[in-house]
Amino acid sequence: MNNRNPQAAAPAPAADETLLAFPCTFPIKAMGAADTEIEAAVREILSRHAPDLVPTAVTTRLSSGGKWLAVTARIPARSKAQLDAIYRELSAHELVVYAL
Repeated sequence: MNNRNPQAAAPAPAADETLLAFPCTFPIKAMGAADTEIEAAVREILSRHAPDLVPTAVTTRLSSGGKWLAVTARIPARSKAQLDAIYRELSAHELVVYAL
């Protein structure tokens, strides 16, 4: 008798692995106060890590109350290391409240 469950979840990837297939287009979102230079800061960080990012791939959305600004960029991602570096730098920036 076979006790293997064909519907069992696959093991989670190791810390240095990813489920993404590179290269790919990957959305990155950062949020901060609307009355700051959050968009410029995010664009500057992304330009260092994804120099082939086209300006039209970055969009912004103001919160309904006008207090927060979300900056979303669909970047040409080349590796997990690249994405990790972007998230580290975004998360460390003083204007970025959230990085998703």
